[in-house]
This record gives sequence, structure tokens and C-alpha cells, in this order.
Amino acid sequence: MPLIETLPIGADTAQWPVWGTVARIVVTDPRRLPEATDLVKAELAAVDAACSRFREDSELRAACRSGGRPVAVSPLLAHLVAAALEAARETDGAVDPTVGAALCGLGYDRDFAALTGREVAPAVRVFATPDWRAVRLTRMPPIGTNSAGADLAGADLAGAEVAGAELTVPEGVLLDLGATAKAVAADRAAARVAERLDVGVLVALGGDIATAGPAPAGTAFSGGTALGSGWRVLVQDRPGDPAQTILLPPGAALATSSTAGRTWGRPGELLHHIVDPRTGRPAPTVWRTVSVAAFSCLRANTLSTAAIVRGHAAPDLLGRVPSRLVTPDLDVLRLGGWPS
Repeated sequence: MPLIETLPIGADTAQWPVWGTVARIVVTDPRRLPEATDLVKAELAAVDAACSRFREDSELRAACRSGGRPVAVSPLLAHLVAAALEAARETDGAVDPTVGAALCGLGYDRDFAALTGREVAPAVRVFATPDWRAVRLTRMPPIGTNSAGADLAGADLAGAEVAGAELTVPEGVLLDLGATAKAVAADRAAARVAERLDVGVLVALGGDIATAGPAPAGTAFSGGTALGSGWRVLVQDRPGDPAQTILLPPGAALATSSTAGRTWGRPGELLHHIVDPRTGRPAPTVWRTVSVAAFSCLRANTLSTAAIVRGHAAPDLLGRVPSRLVTPDLDVLRLGGWPS
């Protein structure tokens, strides 16, 4: 049972299974919950139709069957692919959307729930009342520079490109947007609910969280110091893992990438879904989980995924970004002002 389901669901909260995990939304005005739920479900359905690797009728699958010819695509798919390609460039290819064939070769060729018969437990539990220690965010440099200022750009994306309303996927390349599309969907869904319904909202898609609008009313305190309003979130990947409750400021986002949650087995090995593009194999488990807070879920997820792939170099990549890294031995490393 997903960890998120261990909490009672109040009048301000809704959740349902999606994409092999659990979607959960919380709104500051319970009266708007049915409308908010409809808006989020519509957004997720549109993203699925645009870029699912597991649907024969998705726009993305059609583009991957085009034999390298430019294909006209919807603005949504163009946006999703552009976000994935930019994430690859900004992380020097650590987050690479061209690993779809490698994932299929590892056996991840269908929806995760269909592959394993289980859903992925979300890496967070969400509380609607503010409390605890706040994650403090500051505007950071582009992802393409680490804390020392070194340029990280220059990924080889095998010729995949999006230009205006056309997408070109080279023959033999299978795009997988799993590392970024869920985060983009969370950002888009939260923004749409806040704008359409004039409420504060938190959208959690497994380990990807986006917030928009005002946070729940109230003031949190840490050591007698007022921290203001925010979303209280318990960060924990699996039962028995280190747990920590944080306060996510309004408008902030959080992403947790895990080598322990989305796993499956085949003879002689246990695999996970975060592929190192340099090898076509699951990244070595230097980190069990990496959680990153940022001003968008896309940025947070890009960094958390890249940190898993970069392994021992993750602290240099993350620099001053609020981050929490957990080792396979369950030791915790906090960076960038992540609260202790």
C-alpha cells in the first residue's frame, strides 16, 4: 500500500492511482476540490495521450515510428519534449530522453504496475497543516553550472529535436520522457488549478510535488522562530527509511528520485528505472534517494535524477540547491540549507 494512503483523506484532499503510482491533490478551499480534481485529471490525461511510452496511440509513439521524418505534434508534446531535451543539455546528458530502447531492453516495456503487479509507493506524505522546519529557497543559477561555476552543457541527444510544431526522432531512437514529463505535469496541473479556481493547491504525483497559489493559513515555528505559511510534507521513500517533515514554501516544488521504489527483477539481478545513458544500465546505487527542493518540479526532478546518475559527483552538481541524499546504508547528507 502506498505510504501516502496511510493518512486520512479529508474534505480538502483527493487521491487516485495513475502511472503506476498515486496522484494526490490538496486544496486550501475544500469546496473547490471536485473542480480541482477534474482539472488535474484532465491535465494528466492530456499528458498521457501526448507522451506515454506505453500507449501505441500516443503522439510520442507515432513520432518514434516516423523513420526520422519531422512530424507535426501538439503544443503540449512539443513543450514536453523541449523540457526533456533542455534537461539533458543542462545536465550534460545525465537526464537523457533517448534511453527508451535501453529501458525496454531491461524489461521496462510496459506500465510499471503491469510490469510488476504493484504501484510505486510515493516518496512523500503530505499534510495540509503548516508546521515544522522550512526549506528556504533562493533563486539559483541555471542547472548548467555547478557550485564552482563549471559548464555542464553539451549532451549528445542522438539528433532528436523539436522545432516549432514539428518533432524529429531519428530512426531507431525511442524517446522516454519519464524523467521529466511527470514533473512538468505536476507543475502544469498545480498552476491550472490555482489560476482557474483561485485557491492554493498542492499536486503530488508519486515523488513529484508542485504547489501554486497561497499555502494553508497559519504560521509554523521552529525553535520559537516564526517561519510563515507553507505545506507540511513528510519525506520518506520506503517504510524504515529515514523520515523528515519539512515545510515547503508556497509556490515551491519538491522531487524525490529513488533507486529503491521503482524496481523489478529478472534472473540474477534487481533493476531500477534510472538509467545511466553512458552505459544503458541502471545507475549504480550510490544514493538510495535524492530529494531536491526548487521553484519548479521540473527543475527539482531534473536535479534529483541527475544526482542519482552522477553518483559520487552529486554534491558537486547540486551545489547550493536544498537537497537531501540518502545512502544505501540509510545515512543522510543534507546540502544547500536543507533543514536538519
